[in-house]
Amino acid sequence: MQKRRLGRTDLFVSQICLGTMTWGQQNTEAEGHAQMDYAFERGVNFLDTAELYPIPPKAETQGHTETYIGNWMKARGNRDRVVLASKVVGRTANEWFRGGRPSKLVRADILDAIDKSLARLQTDYIDLYQIHFPDRPIEWGANPSRVGNARAERVVDETPIAETLGVFDELVKAGKIRHLGLSNESSWGVMRFIAEAERGVGPRVASIQNAYNLVNRTFEVNLTEVCDREEVSLLAYSPLAQGYLTGKYDHGARPEGARSTLFNRGQRYEKPYAAEALLAYNELARSFGMEPALFANAFVSHRWFVTSNIIGATSLPQLEMALDSAEVSWTEEMQTAVDDIHQRVGNPCP
Repeated sequence: MQKRRLGRTDLFVSQICLGTMTWGQQNTEAEGHAQMDYAFERGVNFLDTAELYPIPPKAETQGHTETYIGNWMKARGNRDRVVLASKVVGRTANEWFRGGRPSKLVRADILDAIDKSLARLQTDYIDLYQIHFPDRPIEWGANPSRVGNARAERVVDETPIAETLGVFDELVKAGKIRHLGLSNESSWGVMRFIAEAERGVGPRVASIQNAYNLVNRTFEVNLTEVCDREEVSLLAYSPLAQGYLTGKYDHGARPEGARSTLFNRGQRYEKPYAAEALLAYNELARSFGMEPALFANAFVSHRWFVTSNIIGATSLPQLEMALDSAEVSWTEEMQTAVDDIHQRVGNPCP
């Protein structure tokens, strides 16, 4: 599998990154281990997790995903062959992360988060430590198609980016992390982090992890230029739009055991006119003789500005298809057909 440089770092990550958010909720530890075994046999070297996981977030399961990964690396003795990414939560009212109080991107909370993640992962360092979502209140995903009708209220105790970045500088110097990444961030946020780093405040951003898929291409509007010129890698999450680009929800279907059936968390992909757009892409995939999931993953895996496509699966057959997307020959005809639909439907699910 092709390896690509992560930002300006000396790390090279696989074109496909194995996402892990279902382990501990939809998947058992044994199933998670089997997925990692198979993915690494296929050339993957990159794992993405978070202190928040598994999804949906709950106090009783929080941290299980990192624990499963730590147990796997210890059993396989392969920590030196894994590019490991995890995340610290941004501002949240959920109190279970910090032992009974809300969390912000301040020094005490970040230090608490990294030490707990390192313990669960059974490692001395994390290769890429990411801010899961900003401290400041912004539209979820940070790249809306349009803003609300009123200016969002700003919290009085918003943590300055320079303050947060200074803590990450401590973590790098202590050897607990190698590089900094962002997630669910805007072009303004990326540039502010870069500006502070260039002033000497802390480490330079290596990557950004944002949603990117056929029904949400808002990353292309501003962030593609920012990340290309500043050499910040896109780690694209949700390539299948939480399963809606597999075709299993077409025509209002709700298959037993599917994520949206189990957890009712698919609102991002159930907005007005989303169903028509999703169906159009799924039918386009079939017209090329491909499963919708393979087609949707191939679209993301082959975009020139995507460093790594973060795929997720709850079964080995799903994982096999996702990994196969790296081997698809993505043609100009396919891209033109995709762009024709996008011209008509836009980004219904930002």
